[in-house]
Amino acid sequence: MADLNVNIGELQLKNPVMTASGTFGYGEEYADFIDISRIGGILVKGTTLHNREGNPYPRMAETSSGMLNAVGLQNKGVKYFTDHIYPRIKEIDTHMIVNVSGSTLEDYVETAAAINELVNIPAIELNISCPNVKCGGMAFGVTAKGAAEVVKAVRSAYKKTLIVKLSPNVTDITEIALAAEESGADSVSLINTILGMAIDAEKRRPLLSTVTGGLSGPAVKPIALRMVWQVARKVKIPVIGLGGIMNWQDAVEFMLAGASAIQIGTANFIDPTVTIRTIDGINNYLNRHGFKSVREIIGALEVG
Repeated sequence: MADLNVNIGELQLKNPVMTASGTFGYGEEYADFIDISRIGGILVKGTTLHNREGNPYPRMAETSSGMLNAVGLQNKGVKYFTDHIYPRIKEIDTHMIVNVSGSTLEDYVETAAAINELVNIPAIELNISCPNVKCGGMAFGVTAKGAAEVVKAVRSAYKKTLIVKLSPNVTDITEIALAAEESGADSVSLINTILGMAIDAEKRRPLLSTVTGGLSGPAVKPIALRMVWQVARKVKIPVIGLGGIMNWQDAVEFMLAGASAIQIGTANFIDPTVTIRTIDGINNYLNRHGFKSVREIIGALEVG
C-alpha cells in the first residue's frame, strides 16, 4: 500500500480524503455504512454562535448534474455542540473538524474561541463563503479586505489549524486566497457552492424559498478544478479541493491540479460508501503508476 499521509499545516491526515461540511452530518450518521475512522478527516455541519432554524422549505432542488441547496446553516449553536455533540464524536478515530460560520465578526470569533477549548477538535474550517444566508458569511468572503478582516480576527482567538473556505462567486479567487494566507490561514479549501437558481415553469415559481441557492455536484467540477489550480500556484499554504468530486478519478485530478487533500460532498448523498471507495481508488492509482507516496502527485500536472 502506498503512503497516503498528507499534511495540512501541522495537521497530519492518514489519507487525503475528507468529507465536506453539511453533507456528512456529524459522522455518526454514516457509521452503519462504512468504517468512518478510515476517512482522513470529517468536516461536521456548519456551526454558528447561536441556534439557527435555517431557511424556510423548500430548500433543496435537483438540477442537471447537481443539486441546489438553501438550507441556511441550520444548527443548534456552538454551546449545544460542545455540550451534546462533542461528547459523542470526540473519540472517533479520525480528525473531526468543525465548520464555523457567523453573521458578524464577533460571532465568528466567539464560536472559534469556544471550539478552541475542545481538545479533540484539531482544526476548524472558517466558512466565509456561504451563499445561503442573508448577512455575514459570503459578505466577508467576496472581497480580499473582508476575508482578511475575519481571518485575522479569528486567528487571534483560535490557536489550532485554521482552514478558510473560499467562495467561487468572486472575480479573482486568488486574491481572496492570498488575503487569507497573509492574515494567518494555515490552509484554504475551495470551492463552496456556486450561486444558482431553478424555476418551476408550470407554477411560474422558483423551486427554492430563497429563490437562489448553492449549486453543487458534478456540474461545478470544471470550475472548481480550475480555481484550485489557480490558487495552488499562488499560495504557499496547502489547498484542499472540493466541488463535484464523485470518485477517485476526480480526487486524483484535483490533487494533480495542486490540492493536498480533497473533500467529498454531494456524492455522499448518492453513495454513502464513496469516501472509502475513493481512498482505495487513490491507492490503486498510485500503485499502478509506481508512486510510493500520494504526496508525489500533488501539483504534478504537466502543462505545456
